[in-house]
Amino acid sequence: MAKTKTLAAAHSFQTINPATGENGRAYQGHTVDQAISIAADVHRKQRDWRRTPFSVRSDLMKNAARSIRNNRERYARLMTDEMGKTVTDGLAELEKCAWCCQFFAEHAEEFLRPIPQEMSANHAGPKPPPRAFVTFNPLGVILAVMPWNFPFWQVMRFAAPHLMAGNAGVLKHASNVPGCALAVEEIFQEAGFPTNIFRTVLLSSKDLKPLIEDPHIAAVTLTGSVAAGKSVAATAGAVMKKGVFELGGSDGYIVLEDADPVAAAKICARGRMVNGGQSCIAAKRFVVVERIREAFERALIEEMRQYVMGDPNDPKTRLGPMESVHSRDQIVRQVSQSVKKGAKILLGGEVPKQPGAWYPATVLSNVLPGQPAHDDEVFGPVAAVISAKDEGDAIRIVNASHFGLGAAVITGDTARGERIAAEELDAGAAFVNENVRSDPRLAFGGVKDSDYGRELSDFGIREFCNIKSVLVEPL
Repeated sequence: MAKTKTLAAAHSFQTINPATGENGRAYQGHTVDQAISIAADVHRKQRDWRRTPFSVRSDLMKNAARSIRNNRERYARLMTDEMGKTVTDGLAELEKCAWCCQFFAEHAEEFLRPIPQEMSANHAGPKPPPRAFVTFNPLGVILAVMPWNFPFWQVMRFAAPHLMAGNAGVLKHASNVPGCALAVEEIFQEAGFPTNIFRTVLLSSKDLKPLIEDPHIAAVTLTGSVAAGKSVAATAGAVMKKGVFELGGSDGYIVLEDADPVAAAKICARGRMVNGGQSCIAAKRFVVVERIREAFERALIEEMRQYVMGDPNDPKTRLGPMESVHSRDQIVRQVSQSVKKGAKILLGGEVPKQPGAWYPATVLSNVLPGQPAHDDEVFGPVAAVISAKDEGDAIRIVNASHFGLGAAVITGDTARGERIAAEELDAGAAFVNENVRSDPRLAFGGVKDSDYGRELSDFGIREFCNIKSVLVEPL
């Protein structure tokens, strides 16, 4: 492609305030040539960065944590303006980002320490046995394709561990949060990281393929839809590049007959309404043993009523707008189709007559197979209650989903819950008497259509390392 044509292909990224529907700031995008040039710059810098001592990387990552905290008010407002997150949720997200930076600054060297391997078994001869170990070397430049729902956290849970591992990063963020995308790059610059260790490219998704294929990119990570994940995985796989993919979920929470329905409803509502319900690991389906279903539904309605729509800039607001009118309208369609197929609206379900991407906290009952609320991921504040005959039936219903990101069990018998969580649920995370969430200390990921690979913890930091066996034989 000629340079002039490539430059002409660059377009502007226009932000829209989801609370008002009004246009915000517009950002000039990069061309494919410019993005590939940036990847080349990052690749050159990574060759030096990989040899930087852990102590230096750690100091810089701690600086990044300070930078996040120092700018938290500005960054929280930026999230509110671009994707509608309440300012309270934004501040909490940023604190979690800072914690993640601090955690990997303190633990990366330990997680990546060479692991000795015993070689004395079956060894014969006068010489001592060879010495062997496994070491973890960085792969290079990692391309991160990230979603809008947690504009800072989604990036930091990739960047903090993998920069500490000696990799470098190129970020292609969602098109509706360009300001947040550039702010993440700003964090690392302000922290004192070398220029070109972490860069943001404002690139359209349709232009992503040549960047994935570029030889300066070593691997790819994506959080997004199943369709997007399959497309990017196919492109990366065709050029033999590793990927880690987190593709959403429709998390099922089992509520057993020995659970306190009021306590269970509090856990479930809190899990459902994370980020206004716009979270891959938000609770979405509540599979309740029939014996306590009605009591649970009454309690859930009361809990969900507490999430009143309001100005996302007000610290007291618990439910802001959805990220866009398009996303809100998708929720409307899913609820409407579910009702046509037999679901009952117990709370909410009506779009308010006002500008913006608003949708109320909603509770559906009589949710059955064949309904979108049962089968698909509803990415908004809609709680779906599904009846189960008993424990075995509840496990079957939860596991029947093509997703497998997270699941939970709520029960008065913690040993029973632990058994079900550890042995029975097809999910990457299974919590007992608590809502599922990501945590830097725990491996994060899923199975089936939800994921492959892991993020966070010692498992996640090794995903983009060359796990190399080294054997040293004495002469």
